[in-house]
Amino acid sequence: MATLLSVNVGLPKDVPWQGRTVHTGAWKAPVQGSRMVRRLNVDGDGQGDLAGHGGEMRAVLVYQLQSYQYWQKQLGRDDLTFGIFGENFTVDGLPDDEVCIGDRYRIGEAEFEVSQPRVTCYRVGMRLGEPTMASLLVAHHRPGFYLRVITEGRVQAGDAVTLTRKGPEQLSVADADALLYLPDRDPAKLRKALNIPALSPGWQQSFRELAAPAQKPGQPGEQPGKEPGWPGFKPMRVTRIVPETPTISSLYLTTTDGTPLPEARPGQYLSIRLAIDHAAPEVRSYSLSCAPTAGTYRISVKREPHGKASGYIHARLHPGDLVDIASPRGTFVLEEHPGPIVLISAGIGATPVLAMLHQLAATRDPRAVWWIHTAHDRAHHAFADETHTLLAQLPGAHEYIYYTGETPRPDEPHITHGRPTAASLMAMGIPAEANAYLCGPPAFMDGLAGFLRDLGLRPQQIHTEQFTALPAINPGVTATAVVRPHQPPGPTATGPLVTFARSGITTPWSPAHASLLDLAEACDIPTRWSCRTGVCHTCITHLVAGDITYTTPPLELPEPGTVLVCCSKPTTEVVLDL
Repeated sequence: MATLLSVNVGLPKDVPWQGRTVHTGAWKAPVQGSRMVRRLNVDGDGQGDLAGHGGEMRAVLVYQLQSYQYWQKQLGRDDLTFGIFGENFTVDGLPDDEVCIGDRYRIGEAEFEVSQPRVTCYRVGMRLGEPTMASLLVAHHRPGFYLRVITEGRVQAGDAVTLTRKGPEQLSVADADALLYLPDRDPAKLRKALNIPALSPGWQQSFRELAAPAQKPGQPGEQPGKEPGWPGFKPMRVTRIVPETPTISSLYLTTTDGTPLPEARPGQYLSIRLAIDHAAPEVRSYSLSCAPTAGTYRISVKREPHGKASGYIHARLHPGDLVDIASPRGTFVLEEHPGPIVLISAGIGATPVLAMLHQLAATRDPRAVWWIHTAHDRAHHAFADETHTLLAQLPGAHEYIYYTGETPRPDEPHITHGRPTAASLMAMGIPAEANAYLCGPPAFMDGLAGFLRDLGLRPQQIHTEQFTALPAINPGVTATAVVRPHQPPGPTATGPLVTFARSGITTPWSPAHASLLDLAEACDIPTRWSCRTGVCHTCITHLVAGDITYTTPPLELPEPGTVLVCCSKPTTEVVLDL
């Protein structure tokens, strides 16, 4: 029979780490006597990052004495005290390869249900002083697991742990953990996982996505049955430059040898590399603003007041010039679903949804389509005639235009002064089963997405695109003042150039950095990570061009055309979509 050896608690505190501050509850310590276990917590315990830890499905973390003994030998450590793995309950017994998701246990006065394996997290490595610990827990099949509290009650060290009910499907904690984080997944075990009601919703969603790989985006530019995109950059010729507004021009691009172009998915973008004044090349990404026809791509570029790349394109690029182009990529694409379509944009954000509109018009799509666009005034309303013509080809089209700086003419009932509001969207009759695609400034998209949710659209029905750096995911790191991306401090390095395309930073690689993630952080580029050891894939980033090597081999390689920046470094000049 298993036994509860120690009850460990700790309130969140600020811990210095790599020049930053992490708010974490990973510092647990044993308590004397009994403790009340409630639906969300053990009394006296807390979590610093509730997005990844804590809550009803992760109320209590369990780790085993046998795993302590294992790591003492593996790590050569004799200082592993109970609670150091961040667990609330240290137990003798309950091995990860025998305990199953959905098993229920009585401990003291309380009853618990196994809900999921431990979440891979860099903070367990912080606590132990072993940076790769998150990866080791998964690779050695010793993650530990979370309990949901079925019946609240008091527990204490010495209590027996009694199995009261076996979970369905007999899927062990170790198998569930490997199913999410390791390659060579067993489809039969995936089906089992999806048939366990006790499994936490987050893990259920992850397994649903794994069970339907055909719905996941593949290599950028690749479509089933169509020619995949080319690797890296290749020269293309500018055949035409067409002014759309005083600040927006469209570039028409063709191959230099007449070879056919791979067909892009509506909503994808091209990355363009420009050599400006013999300085480090500038890389920018621009949406394809039209469905490709006759071997031609079209991108539309707004001239920004201080934009080095956009200024060069508008002032110095001419028909006949060659530019380096990476193949179409991006996951903000028109999906195949039967419901109505809502296309919402502001300013230059019209470009990806305009490509979607071209696709809908080309097939005379019978679904209801709402086109909602905001511009400053008529002079700055790009593609006005083009979109109006395309919408006329759709039997279920609804057109709504907003001018923030001009009053519309009486003969244009589809144009309104102002901006879209919750009330105006409700008046349009957008149904809750619609799928919406939004592109524009972040505040615009956040506001409109909120209005759409109020209309009943679920988050998965609302798709957004932005070309600035993506919002950071740095779990537990306390917020600091936002700093504009910049060159890394210290002397200029001499390694291969690393370009962060979304952030507009190109800098030489230095072996002083542990990884591409470390370099990005030195440049104050917003980053996204969780485990920092190649397990969770939160840091996955499109590799636009170049080659990398992994400093620590990830437990599972990412999809082709992508890279885990937390554990990689460049071997050639690289361009990252970061």
